[in-house]
Amino acid sequence: MLPSLGNFCGLTIALAALVAIGQAGKTNRIAYPLDSTDGLELLNTKAQVVNYRGKRALHLSPPQDHATEKSSMIALVAGTDFKDGMIEVEVAGIPISAMDPTARGFVGVEFRVQQHGAKAENIYLRPTNGRADDQLRRNHSVQYESFPDFPWDRLRREQPGVYESYSDLETGAWTRMKIEVAGTKAKLYVNGAEHPCLIVNDLKLGDSRGQVGLWAFIATDAYFANLSVTKAD
Repeated sequence: MLPSLGNFCGLTIALAALVAIGQAGKTNRIAYPLDSTDGLELLNTKAQVVNYRGKRALHLSPPQDHATEKSSMIALVAGTDFKDGMIEVEVAGIPISAMDPTARGFVGVEFRVQQHGAKAENIYLRPTNGRADDQLRRNHSVQYESFPDFPWDRLRREQPGVYESYSDLETGAWTRMKIEVAGTKAKLYVNGAEHPCLIVNDLKLGDSRGQVGLWAFIATDAYFANLSVTKAD
């Protein structure tokens, strides 16, 4: 006995709903526990896996032969061809004042990295600024910059206050970063906050794609744990 047209239509709608549910349940999230240096391209840094404040973590620190003209330490994550989506990681940064008395413990995340770090978008924290007594320093707690043409000092000079903001940060403490990227826009959320503390509406590399990297200023003991990358494309 053949099903009626009504039953056939109902069956088709039900199957379509099941397919939609299945697709909605899929995720492009990949977790990187950072409990090994395998799969990392290290640029101007020394890396080792350590235990830090109760977590197994990747520690980036200046190598003995670090390039003095380069201020960045970078660990690029292999296979992260990232355009739009979400990057989550726990970070901690401690300034090495013996190297630089003005160091702030800069630590953060690069994305859409190209040409082995020559081009990249970068969002990072200045942990010692978060609870400083100087309000202007507090306003410089989180920062966006873009390599090579838009370093932080150029952005601050040309558009003061647009690419940096305040967030409550504790030096050396584990801090959760979540970066949402869509087209030429990015938002930074810190420690599970409902609302972003920094919004960038004009990413300087445009609507591009590239690797994800862990970043820190050279005069920093930087720690990273529980990285995950969720692709929306």
